[in-house]
Amino acid sequence: MKVFVTGGAGFIGSQYVRAMLAGEYAGYEDAEVTVFDLLTYAGTTDNLPLGHARLTFVRGDIRDADALAQALPGHDVVVHFAAESHVDRSLVGAAPFVSTNVLGTQLLLDACLRHGVTTVLCVSTDEVYGSIESGAWDEEWPLLPNSPYSASKAGSDLIARACWRTHGLDVRITRCSNNYGPYQNTEKLIPLFITNLLRGRPVPLYGDGRNVREWLHVADHCAALQLVLTDGAPGEIYNIGSGVEVANASIARRLVDLCGADPALIHHVADRKGHDLRYALDFGKITKLGFSPAIEFDQGLESTVRWYREHPERWPDES
Repeated sequence: MKVFVTGGAGFIGSQYVRAMLAGEYAGYEDAEVTVFDLLTYAGTTDNLPLGHARLTFVRGDIRDADALAQALPGHDVVVHFAAESHVDRSLVGAAPFVSTNVLGTQLLLDACLRHGVTTVLCVSTDEVYGSIESGAWDEEWPLLPNSPYSASKAGSDLIARACWRTHGLDVRITRCSNNYGPYQNTEKLIPLFITNLLRGRPVPLYGDGRNVREWLHVADHCAALQLVLTDGAPGEIYNIGSGVEVANASIARRLVDLCGADPALIHHVADRKGHDLRYALDFGKITKLGFSPAIEFDQGLESTVRWYREHPERWPDES
């Protein structure tokens, strides 16, 4: 089995690659893995065991058809993580998000059709659904994205579904809640707050902090992805959630406690444009495949703080 992982040097992709190479996924203990990654600011080979005998790294852009034509042939499966993913950046400049997330997905799928890839797993986000005041989204919920980032991911999902429907390629789509854990880029909320608090710096909490997210440890997310890859069905969409809903203000207070920091370091700042109030997923569909989160949130948050405390080289520059 040869597995082609786009964006495999990023936060979630590298967790998936490390777990596969460590033999954590039944039936894939001997799989050969190719990581195809452009190595933007959010990806680094430091996240990967580059010396592993079953790992090949290729620096490449999913928007480069020639690069895909050279690297992709011979692979059985593609797991597609590569994406621009930070909402705040998309508010400043949307073009890279549309280019990478929509056009990049299209070119990747074209290459898969051309080179005989059997299955493509497209990793998406719950943000494509928009915001929900009560209840939870199931997979049939309409797509109502509210940021350029989430709109570009919705576009990616629709391109992927169309490829399955039109060409018959075995494409599967997952939509996950917010992830946390080690190796995450410090532009994201939890690692940003941790690394600021450990240095005695203020943390910027948007608005009144009432915005609610559903949190899942990255290792649980990747285990769910592998379950969809092995037991899911072509053309299907699977929500991946935890049922753990936490307001951002509560996250900030928990991290203050775990970091031993001064609560006065929590600074309320102007809210983000189009800031979704609440996300919540109905993930009953994937539970029928046998998925259940293994890492309890408080335990996972504590271990994440410990990891960043022990890896100051992962902290942002002092400037």
